[in-house]
Order: sequence, then C-alpha cells, then structure tokens
Amino acid sequence: MNNPTRESGIPVLTEVIVPSQAAPASAAEPAPPPLAQEEAQPQQQAAAEWDEERWARLERDVRERVLHQVLERIDFVLEQRVRDSLADVLQLAVENLAAEIHSGLHHTVKDVVTRAVTQEISKLQSTKK
Repeated sequence: MNNPTRESGIPVLTEVIVPSQAAPASAAEPAPPPLAQEEAQPQQQAAAEWDEERWARLERDVRERVLHQVLERIDFVLEQRVRDSLADVLQLAVENLAAEIHSGLHHTVKDVVTRAVTQEISKLQSTKK
C-alpha cells in the first residue's frame, strides 16, 4: 500500500520545502538596485494598505455570500416546517370535519327513518279502523 521508494520524492503536508538556491544572475541581466530606506517605506505601506482593502473586500464578499446561503437554507427549512405543520393541522381538521359530518349524517338518517316508520305505522293503524 505505502511504497516508500515511489513516494519518497512527494512532500507531505508536514514537510518544509526549501526552495533551491537561485542561479547567479548573468552578466546580461543586471540586478535591480537596492531601494533606499525612504523609498521602501512608502511602497511597504502602500502594499499593506492595499492588502487591508483587499482583505476588507474579501471579508465583505464572504460575509454576504454566507449570509445569502444561510438565508436560502433558512427559507427552505422554514418552508418545510410550515408544510409539515400545516399538513398535520389540515389532516386533523379534515378528520374532525369528517367525524362531524358522519355524526350529523347518522342523526339525520336516523331521524328520517324514524319519522318514515312512524308515518307508516300511523297509516296502517288508520286503515285498520
């Protein structure tokens, strides 16, 4: 599995890779003159300010992106919960309504049959006399 001879040239995350020494500059390419202390200071300060602006912009972009993703996820989760709760409430309401309709229909049919039987008995008794 772990072949040390094949993988010996591949660095791992814990290794420190030291860059090789740069070749000496050729005579055709003169080295840039060293900056004076006064010249280096504004350049370093400008680079630091640019980095701060860049970091601030990056932070703002990341914050907005994360906020947007969280809000989308919240909307989805909230919608699912509302649907689930609403489905439960509607199911209970339908069951209660069906039970009330069933009970009302049962009473109505019982009353109608009772009246019809009473009327038929009354007719039969009046024809016997």
